[in-house]
Amino acid sequence: MEKLAIDGGKPVRSQPLPPPYRGSMLIGEEEMNSVSKILAAQSPFRYYGPDMQYAVKALEDMIAQDLNIPYVLGVSSCTAGLVVAMKALGIGYGDKVIVPANTFIATAGAVVSSNAVPVYVDMDETLNLDADDLERVYDEEVKAIIVVHINGSPCDMDKIMAFAKKHNIYVIEDVAQSQGCTYKGRICGTIGDIGVFSFQMNKMLTAGEGGAVITSNPELFERAVRYHDQGMFRDKERFQIEPQYIMSGQNYRMSELTGAVMIEQWKKLDLVIGTMRRHHRKIRSTIAAQMPNVRFRAAVDDDGDTGCVLGIVHSTLERAQEYAAAMKAENVSTHAMYDGIPCYMIPCFFEQRTAEKDNFPYNFPFKNPVVYTKDMCPKCDDLLGRITITLISPILTEDEADEIATAAVKVLKALETKESAKARG
Repeated sequence: MEKLAIDGGKPVRSQPLPPPYRGSMLIGEEEMNSVSKILAAQSPFRYYGPDMQYAVKALEDMIAQDLNIPYVLGVSSCTAGLVVAMKALGIGYGDKVIVPANTFIATAGAVVSSNAVPVYVDMDETLNLDADDLERVYDEEVKAIIVVHINGSPCDMDKIMAFAKKHNIYVIEDVAQSQGCTYKGRICGTIGDIGVFSFQMNKMLTAGEGGAVITSNPELFERAVRYHDQGMFRDKERFQIEPQYIMSGQNYRMSELTGAVMIEQWKKLDLVIGTMRRHHRKIRSTIAAQMPNVRFRAAVDDDGDTGCVLGIVHSTLERAQEYAAAMKAENVSTHAMYDGIPCYMIPCFFEQRTAEKDNFPYNFPFKNPVVYTKDMCPKCDDLLGRITITLISPILTEDEADEIATAAVKVLKALETKESAKARG
């Protein structure tokens, strides 16, 4: 049975919107031809083969040129990139790493996989970490902070970098969800000590899986390369880096097949970001013109936002849930991030459980024991469920963007009328 819209009538859209993926929806003959060349050459491994095409190398060079950064390393995933970044920085057992309360499970999981322990900083209405809360969670055992630019919007990097400098700790930028976003004209991922990108299915550009690690520091780069490739550094001449380290590592290498897809995807970044920004600004301005009291997700740099989500801050959890349900009935998918659950409340983190003996690395005898409580990040606990997001796709038509705005205004007006009637008794 068809679900009726909030007013009991027909929904704004008769069918759901196209899947809200970004780069994957733009995969075409370019990516297919690029992969075919690798397969025809029978050389899918990046470092050797009978007829090397050097796709990963070409991708790394493209990224380096476009981001104006000297060192780029293709890896198997963003999670792998986070682990590689932490190992490059020498982070391990006995260390703490600050992560946002609002982030995907992989951010904190990578910290644990690096044998360190995550400590959580609160968030604000940007959905990003609250830079003013960093001092609260800092102690001398903290060695780094992972800054996650959530859903296309940059963090307050001036405050974060000042905090890191004050305490002499590293900054890792996780740009998995925000490739292409900028902060005061600077490309996110290039501001901290190391940046990490994702090419997973849900991201701006994709090869299904994959990632990249970037840095301006040659020593960190050598350590990253060695850790991602079983302790080896095969490209010494390419980067003209005099080797300094002997270390073991893992296998987090990017394949030539991934590199081949990403070469063509990377060329489409400006198209993806430009289209999403245009749609986002149009939808938001339409809603704001008709519903001036609506609170949108805050931003520290509107110009740098990629426009990949429309975020609305609601007065209560119940109102947010009602709005999301009503938008779904209008065939416009809308939801709270991560079901409104802070990262630290995921059982494996909250209960400090791992696959290792004695729940290593949580068993380290820290001077200041790591204890998690439900109310330790009260803003995140309160806000995460009250901020709804509607994903903006680069393949939306102008009419579809208009329909998103029309549905939002329709639902917001209906909820406002309902609340006014309730207040009058």
